[in-house]
Amino acid sequence: MQLSLRQQQIMSLARSAERVLVDELVTTFELTPQTIRKDLNELCEAGLLARVHGGALLPSGVANVGYEQRRNMASEEKRLLGELCAAQIPNNSSLFINIGTTTEAVARALLTHQNLMVITNNLNVANILIQNPSFEIIIAGGVLRHTDGGVIGEATVDFVKQFKLDYAVVGASALDEEGALLDFDYREVRVTQAILSNARERFLVTDKTKLERNAPVRVGHASQLTGLFIDELTRPKVAQVCAQHGVQVYSLV
Repeated sequence: MQLSLRQQQIMSLARSAERVLVDELVTTFELTPQTIRKDLNELCEAGLLARVHGGALLPSGVANVGYEQRRNMASEEKRLLGELCAAQIPNNSSLFINIGTTTEAVARALLTHQNLMVITNNLNVANILIQNPSFEIIIAGGVLRHTDGGVIGEATVDFVKQFKLDYAVVGASALDEEGALLDFDYREVRVTQAILSNARERFLVTDKTKLERNAPVRVGHASQLTGLFIDELTRPKVAQVCAQHGVQVYSLV
């Protein structure tokens, strides 16, 4: 497919933000919604984007977006979500924190706490939390993944299973309408499953873009959670699943 200049610009916007919205593109290019939808439909037919309600996404069913790119996506929402989640964790607690840019935001918000014991398989989280001298930080052993500083593998799973902590703070790459938590790397998923199984309170921290995404590996189900932290719960079916299973939803709106 030969892309027009405008379609090239749309793809550039999609790569920087992982998605594009019709309303925003109408404003950016000063065109009608019909013209923008035509561009998006053509890009989707070419397999360059995947159509969703109100816009389009980069296809993400088999490969995740780069870590630095994810860190910059919805950064303000992640900061606020981090503060929202950290407010539910008291001083003198023990917790797991897993791999993810949103869980890193929770770690930053926890820096004002005192006397936490944190077990993490995320070197970025450890480097953030080391700034607070009252924290005891334990890094799980295993294989270091160069792309994001995550520690994964069976050794990591075995290490996590030695503990029973107060809280688990986890992220996921996708949350579907049936309440399934999904991710991309089976080795990472095994660690997250162990974390969820060995915590008394289990918090998923995610932004609403994960409701529009897909990933191939099942982590678990929303019914395993005690709390869902999200900027806006835009899927009524997910809200219904949470209500049915007594999962407390904390949102920014």
